[in-house]
Order: sequence, then C-alpha cells, then structure tokens
Amino acid sequence: MKKILSLLGVLFAFSMAACATDGNKEAKEIHWMSFEEAEAKMKEKPKKVLIDVYTSWCGWCKVMDKKTYSNDSLIRYVNENYYAVKFDAEQRNPVAFKGKKWEYSTQQRVNELAVQLLQGRLSYPTTVFMDENFENAQPMPGYLEIFQMESILKYLGGNNHKSTPWQDWQHSFKPSWPTVNVNK
Repeated sequence: MKKILSLLGVLFAFSMAACATDGNKEAKEIHWMSFEEAEAKMKEKPKKVLIDVYTSWCGWCKVMDKKTYSNDSLIRYVNENYYAVKFDAEQRNPVAFKGKKWEYSTQQRVNELAVQLLQGRLSYPTTVFMDENFENAQPMPGYLEIFQMESILKYLGGNNHKSTPWQDWQHSFKPSWPTVNVNK
C-alpha cells in the first residue's frame, strides 16, 4: 500500500509540474488569433486590438517576432489589454471581417484587407492599432523596438490618448520594460 501511495504521490507531483509548465508556456507568448476569433471575443469582452501585418518573406517581420513580440512584459501587457491578430498580408484565403469578405487581389498581390488596414501604404511589418469597436485604425509601419511598443501600447491601452497629446506623452514617457529577456 505504501508503494502505491508513493507512486501516486510521484505521479501527482509530475502532473502538477506539467500543468505549471503548460501555464508558463501560455504566458510566454502572445495569444495570437484570427479576425474571426477577435470579433467573437470582442462580443464577450471589448478590448483594443493590435494587428501584426506581416509577410512570409519579410526579414524585419521575423526580427520583430523574435525580439519584440517575445518580450515577457510586452506579452503580459498585450494579453491583458488587447486582442492580438497576426495577419499575413499576402494570404490567398478570403478573410471575413466586419461583415465583409476580403479577397486576395492578384493585381496587387495582397489581401484587400491589408490594403484597407494599411491605408494603401503596403509596408511590412506594420502594426495596426484599433479601438474596441474595430475602428480608428492607426497603422505604425516598420520594425518597432520594445521601448517604442511599450510607449504606444500604454498610450492607447491606458486611454492616455484621450487626455494627452502624443508629443507630450512621448516627451514624458519613461520606459519600464527590460529590453532583454533574461529567461530566454
């Protein structure tokens, strides 16, 4: 009986360790979703939206994934305050968003939704920020360092844009997120 209890204790300890590891893994990456998933979540609990518009061939998109979107502080903040959508601008499958079906344009070699979100300025990577109604798209083209993303995310996520002009925010903002992850 003691052997069985000991074995059960060991199995229980391993299963608890595995659950803890799974929970940590989830917290170690942004909860990326599709437009359809974001729209469904928005009905349950409105949040601001961050859209990473990328292409498979974009080198700076890969660097941003590796260096910016892997930052532990950024991950926590995005997961708590935003719905994050990862969108391949050149995907050929239609995308349903805001009651419309967005198709791939063979002429422009890009999905029409990317053209709309980027306001016709196709540049990769581009991070698009939207409000809780999927309105007021603000595309930010180019690679963004952690300190730049922190400033933008907190400005919009904390609704500071409603009371403070961007120039004043930038001037007074003090980054607090580490720029290097010690756990990676």
